[in-house]
Amino acid sequence: MNVYWFLPTHGDSRYLGTSKGGRPITLSYLRQIAQAVDGLGFKGALLPTGHSCEDAWITASSLIQATEKMKFLVAVRPGLISPSLAARMTSTFDRLSNGRLLINVVTGGDPVELAGDGLHLSHSDRYRLTDEFLEVWRKELAGEKVDFEGEHLKIKGAKVLLPSQQKPYPPLYFGGSSDAALEVAAKHIDVYLTWGEPPEQVKEKVERVRKLAAAQGRTVSFGIRLHVIVRETAEEAWAAADSLIQYVDEETIAASQKIFSRYDSVGQKRMASLHNGKRESLEISPNLWAGIGLVRGGAGTALVGDPDTVAERMKEYQSLGIDHFIFSGYPHLEEAYRVAELLFPRLPLTHGEQQGNTAAHPVGEFVANTYFPLKSKAE
Repeated sequence: MNVYWFLPTHGDSRYLGTSKGGRPITLSYLRQIAQAVDGLGFKGALLPTGHSCEDAWITASSLIQATEKMKFLVAVRPGLISPSLAARMTSTFDRLSNGRLLINVVTGGDPVELAGDGLHLSHSDRYRLTDEFLEVWRKELAGEKVDFEGEHLKIKGAKVLLPSQQKPYPPLYFGGSSDAALEVAAKHIDVYLTWGEPPEQVKEKVERVRKLAAAQGRTVSFGIRLHVIVRETAEEAWAAADSLIQYVDEETIAASQKIFSRYDSVGQKRMASLHNGKRESLEISPNLWAGIGLVRGGAGTALVGDPDTVAERMKEYQSLGIDHFIFSGYPHLEEAYRVAELLFPRLPLTHGEQQGNTAAHPVGEFVANTYFPLKSKAE
């Protein structure tokens, strides 16, 4: 498994739907989270994108020197930037970070937000543009000189002079649930991402993308974007889930769902259908909780439970083909430590060093100034 964390550039808090427990998003705070990600052994972290977020590229660039190992999953948005400029930015960041860039291709799902950014294409046209964008971007970073004329893009004599460190280019991640999105994923993407839907729905998506990719002569890896609420006992975990939305009232839910309803994103509609804006029956699958999606767009579900149970649920997704888990939790600094301490020892990770697993880094505080504490009998 590969486990990633999240840099909350659109805000962080102890509770949803209220300023109570909220935290200002400063460079100092983001640096704390990034350094926790780096030191705890996460593979990397996703940076969100959109008009409510601090810019992902600038934020990630500011954290290169504050970190050593973590990878930055940074968004490119076809239609808001040219593929040639995006390729040069990719190359520069990848070289300056010593190969620590991952690319998240975001086509966008909110027509109002996109109009504010000057993009007025329909849902299907945006995916045709994304297809053209990625064809140019991939060729340039592979070292080709590109002449291209498509429905949306016209490129003449484009070439990246300074190559990226990762070959042929940093891996491409991408999420989208529509037929058009799946076609783009099959043709171009290295890691296809789904939001945290119940396993049977995830299985259906994985199988569809696999078949489409095979028709293109390609193979694709798979990931899932989820929140996680893990505590030492199930009772504590579910109490933490309830606490997270304790200040969310019906007015806030209604206002949030009204905004989400304008999206033309198929994935967002699938997320909304898991709870239909209602608090009842938020556990939509064993240990999969949809409470966050009442007021948050995009990823709206969380795995909730004790460490053994959450690890088993992750392994269920892994059995379907999911090997990249992009997690977040509120607040993100403290929850990064909880996940690393409680979950990592129970997971077959392909990266990092589990907390305290070497003699060079013993864990705990000296007892009586003489020796380290022993493991508990339960362990």
